[in-house]
Amino acid sequence: MATSIVAADYRRYGWTIESTGDGIDLITGPEIAAVELTGAVAAGVRRYLRANNMSGPVIEVHGAQRREIHLVVGVAKAARAIESLRAAGAIVHGDGTRVPLPDASRAAAWSVMPREARWVPPVVAIAAAVRAVGAMDRKGGRRLGRVAC
Repeated sequence: MATSIVAADYRRYGWTIESTGDGIDLITGPEIAAVELTGAVAAGVRRYLRANNMSGPVIEVHGAQRREIHLVVGVAKAARAIESLRAAGAIVHGDGTRVPLPDASRAAAWSVMPREARWVPPVVAIAAAVRAVGAMDRKGGRRLGRVAC
């Protein structure tokens, strides 16, 4: 698909994007940001969000270690959530950071496409999922059940 068509599709979501030599980048800001998770935390958060019907758009970055980038909203008023995510080892992309969006030439793919997601979750939802996964790990539990939010 032509880059201009893909770019127009992403803009339809209200995202600021920019075409580069190797694809399209999302430019994060107050309206949209991204949380990058790795390893077992990424897998646990994915299961938690799915079990609670809270999944939003997720980019899976291919490589030796599982890496997922969750698109989020609400970062402007979520300093504590961002702080807890960073303390847990997450990378929070905001304030103009570029996030490479999936493209045939990149080692990334949508694992939950924007059009398949029912929403773009607030960053506090991802922080709660990371906290829940951490609590399960500390208790030695494996199962992530539904939690009312």
